[in-house]
Amino acid sequence: MNTFGNIYKLTCFGESHGPAIGGVIDGCPAGVEVDMQFIQSELDRRRPGGTALGTARDEADKVEFLSGIFEGRTTGTPIGFAIFNTDQRSRDYSSIKDVFRPSHADYTYFAKYGTRDYRGGGRSSARETAARVVAGALAKLALKAAGYPLHIDARIAEVGGVRGTEEEMNGMILDAKRDGDSVGGIITCTICGVPAGWGEPVAGKLHAMLAAAMMSINAAKGFEYGSGFEGCRHRGSEQNDAFAFRDGKVVTLTNNSGGIQGGISNGMDIYFNVAFKPIATIFKQQQSVDTSMNPCVVEPKGRHDSCVLPRALPIVESMAAMVMLDACLMSRSSRIGGY
Repeated sequence: MNTFGNIYKLTCFGESHGPAIGGVIDGCPAGVEVDMQFIQSELDRRRPGGTALGTARDEADKVEFLSGIFEGRTTGTPIGFAIFNTDQRSRDYSSIKDVFRPSHADYTYFAKYGTRDYRGGGRSSARETAARVVAGALAKLALKAAGYPLHIDARIAEVGGVRGTEEEMNGMILDAKRDGDSVGGIITCTICGVPAGWGEPVAGKLHAMLAAAMMSINAAKGFEYGSGFEGCRHRGSEQNDAFAFRDGKVVTLTNNSGGIQGGISNGMDIYFNVAFKPIATIFKQQQSVDTSMNPCVVEPKGRHDSCVLPRALPIVESMAAMVMLDACLMSRSSRIGGY
């Protein structure tokens, strides 16, 4: 289950402390101009070592494309790429090779496979999300080439239960980092420019595709779109979005539906929230058990983020772009004679 998507698909590979991470993108239309500077700029937003708020691990995250691109454009064949790891410090994890970190994937991977890569979490590490950013950047370029230059904007809405200025929220992250602790929060994302008609009911509803994409991101704990849980506390007379015809198109006077009705986009802005837990690895003693099921105390070492939110922004946008391109390509098979 390392493949995401229906027509536009990403199969990713690699571990946090392995030689490389990367992927194979299948289903990307031919003729898309590959803007390497744009793709690298998206990776730079996510890369470790790029901000004082995050980990001290410093990776250049330079992507190398191996196939599927010729003379600067996609060929329609599988696009292979790799990002080589250069700043691993696997020795930092030797003290936890036989113990399970609380709320981490250590135990569940061990229970499922009977073995695990303890170096930085192996496959469960958020390092694998760099491959998603590459695929998301290409998806943005493909959408633009198809005539849909969507504006996808993810922002931090809340940190540790506080909605404040960027400076205040960054301060909470730095406080947690100084304490050897971690903090979670909420990212809100808006997608503008989606036409009406994208989405595949009933099992491929657009909001279900978005939910699956967001909940596949490391540390994601919740998803809501439109008015979400708050809207469920009101009556239908307060929540229904009235229709109107303006400037040659159907619009809604309010947008409590979040741009999606019946699992299909209605042409209004799509917006949603993603909740992220505090990162599981903290620099405090915690009770656990080892691989022999004996009680022990865990006090991890290494270099870790104290909050996923700053580096998760391009990941949320990338997953949203992949979903939108996938929905766009699928919509072209919905009826004969038009898109």
